[in-house]
Amino acid sequence: MKKTIIATPQAPGAIGTYSQAVRVGDTVYLSGQIGLDPHTMNLVEGVDGQIEQVLSNLQAVIVASGGTMNDLVRVTVYLTDLNHFSKVNEAMARRLEAPYPARAAVGVAALPKGALVEMDGILVLPA
Repeated sequence: MKKTIIATPQAPGAIGTYSQAVRVGDTVYLSGQIGLDPHTMNLVEGVDGQIEQVLSNLQAVIVASGGTMNDLVRVTVYLTDLNHFSKVNEAMARRLEAPYPARAAVGVAALPKGALVEMDGILVLPA
């Protein structure tokens, strides 16, 4: 199957040898997003702001792929402090409808650019 690269200026551009997302068939693999404002390429302040920006960045790439947040089937959340996991749950509940995607949350020592949260995911577009 052919792979198609997904890119949008509505989310931060790749800072390395990767794409914002790659589509193969009806499946889209989303690269990790941190809380960078796509217009300034600076991290937004605070964990709440970063969580919201991460979700906005993911949503922008998802829309560019032709999908919606509800097409997500798998999400991985990386947090430098797992005490913020409830904040991620609250933010995701505002953006997604049941049935929710499968998800894992991982505590990490550090993230790029000193970010507090990063998320990636997989979505399957409707046929």
